[in-house]
Amino acid sequence: QVQLVESGGGLVQTGGSLRLSCAFSGRTFSSYVMGWFRQAPGKEREFVTRIMWSASSTYYADSVKGRFIISRDNAKNTVYLQMNSLKPEDTAVYYCAARNEWRNEYHYWGQGTQVTVST
Repeated sequence: QVQLVESGGGLVQTGGSLRLSCAFSGRTFSSYVMGWFRQAPGKEREFVTRIMWSASSTYYADSVKGRFIISRDNAKNTVYLQMNSLKPEDTAVYYCAARNEWRNEYHYWGQGTQVTVST
């Protein structure tokens, strides 16, 4: 069974940066596509970014493109989300997720970490 544990959330001012981490355990990390999602109060969960097993392929939602960077360290079984130029609208609970490459939906989820961007 895959387990995902996020860390690194917190309170930051507009324009600041945070780096989220997601520790993966239970299976072979390099076999999984890793993604980040977020859910703001009163809104549905939305896709933020994902990275393929080889780390050579990444994809970003338009709302974060150019500001956020996803990366993974297959030796440490960890995926990261570097968030720069943060805006108040980035405030949300951020979730790490994993799926096998042949699946369309993510089937493993972390518990989430709160990111709050103040004005």
